[in-house]
Amino acid sequence: MKTTTPLTDLEIAQKIELKPITEIARKLGLDSEEIEMYGKYKAKLPLSRIDKEKVKNSNLILVSAISPTPAGEGKTTVSIGLSEALNRLGKKTTVVLREPSLGPVFGIKGGATGGGFSQVLPMEDINLHFTGDFSAIEKAHNLLAALVDNNIQSKTNNLGIDPRTVTLKRVMDVNDRSLRNIVIGLGGTGSGIPRESGFDITAASEIMAIMCLTENLDDLKGRLGNIFIGYTFKKKPIYARDLNAEGAMATLLKDALKPNLVQTIEGNPAIIHLGPFANIAQGTNSVIATRMGMSLSDYTVTEAGFGFDLGAEKFLDIKCQSAGLAPKVVVMTTTIRALKYHGGAALNSLTIPNVDALIKGLPNLEKHLENAKLYNITPVIAINKFYSDSDEEIQVIFDLARKLNVKVALSNGWAKGGEGALDLASKVLKAIEENNSDFKPLYRWEQDVVTKIETVAKKIYGAEKVEFSPKAKRDLKTILNLGLEELPVCIAKTQKSLSDDPLLLGRPTGFTLNVREIEIAAGAGFLIPITGDMMRMPGLPAYPASENITVDLEGNISGLI
Repeated sequence: MKTTTPLTDLEIAQKIELKPITEIARKLGLDSEEIEMYGKYKAKLPLSRIDKEKVKNSNLILVSAISPTPAGEGKTTVSIGLSEALNRLGKKTTVVLREPSLGPVFGIKGGATGGGFSQVLPMEDINLHFTGDFSAIEKAHNLLAALVDNNIQSKTNNLGIDPRTVTLKRVMDVNDRSLRNIVIGLGGTGSGIPRESGFDITAASEIMAIMCLTENLDDLKGRLGNIFIGYTFKKKPIYARDLNAEGAMATLLKDALKPNLVQTIEGNPAIIHLGPFANIAQGTNSVIATRMGMSLSDYTVTEAGFGFDLGAEKFLDIKCQSAGLAPKVVVMTTTIRALKYHGGAALNSLTIPNVDALIKGLPNLEKHLENAKLYNITPVIAINKFYSDSDEEIQVIFDLARKLNVKVALSNGWAKGGEGALDLASKVLKAIEENNSDFKPLYRWEQDVVTKIETVAKKIYGAEKVEFSPKAKRDLKTILNLGLEELPVCIAKTQKSLSDDPLLLGRPTGFTLNVREIEIAAGAGFLIPITGDMMRMPGLPAYPASENITVDLEGNISGLI
């Protein structure tokens, strides 16, 4: 019997005949004069169309997941498939997602536009330069870094900044571990003051975080001015506003502040805007993009990066509190394969039926469901279906859902698009209609920093205690002295485990969360406790995805995943 090789995501995307972006805009009630077109299939949306009164009456659906594994969970695929299904059911729905970073695209993870028949298009453009938002953030960030070093060297416009206290690094949107720690200013007189510095990835830039939480251009300038730089030799704190940097930075960012409109495979609207990682930032698209979706649609499906312990926790405790948002339901994405991995099955055996390993992995799913309920939000389990899933394995999760009184549905959006997610859409609508969610945050911002960190660590991660390094303890004193103790916490932690140890799979207990240091993101409006061995500049794998990506003489791209 002859077998055929399945089409790749890129091959599927290239077979779809795209609709003009003006047609997609009309579905949202926008005419061609209101949008700023970037070619035929991409456009920027006007901030004037955000209607906070409509936002209050719209339905926000948050898609999250269990702790990620090398097998993949497919939150984006589930998000897109769910939005397609809701539209099929006659519900005016927009999916709102993050922009992909070039680091993972050329590294190990690949792109972030969904998969199979649940994709946003044009996937090549979105996964690469898109509309230049990341580039604008990179330039604005590096402008500030250049202004800092220029002021340190200047004899006539010198604020007296102590170079030893400057923690601001430069950024670039490529995984490059060799740039984590460098020495700048070498070369003698005229080349700057030598000091230690480094690079973070653009997704970890504070300006990315600021852009995702800002309300408008005026708010943006205020937040940019609040970026903490360091101290003078006289111990006076210095902010970006002291360098008069916010105006020029905002000028570079004015177009990037507008969310991007594209389309799904089935021709429904998709808004994609900005992209902080959830393991080192807040892991969700912008407040502006989410409000735009809720202003123009009755239902908005959005996702928060990695597992519930990272993206969703930050979505709820930072973004929702900051913007006054409240999801009606949380879709908890899981896969049979990932749960077997959490249950101890080897990566190369995950396509083989193994009920015992699956049962051993269930506690990870149970913990994430418990976490959702801590926020008084109804969870719905979405089993992202793979061909290797056996009926017996699927039944195990259905039995767990019945035991926990949680709705569950198979989602086959990869193979069937919206048709494959109709049951999930029905379950989500039922959960919204039952109106059992009444969102409440996990902690109050006015609590002290240690209490906030311990609350997340113990209630969400399941830690027994939290230990602070001597550096972290000094950082706590700095935060108190600067009057920033009432900011929320955005904990940088491995996505691979509920703990700060990536090797502890499943549902670890009795562990200690180790806080190495606490960075200050005063412009973004949060603090960043860094745990374990987390790095803000990832490295490339031994065999990066870039080795398989190329373009032919006619401009056709291949190898993009």
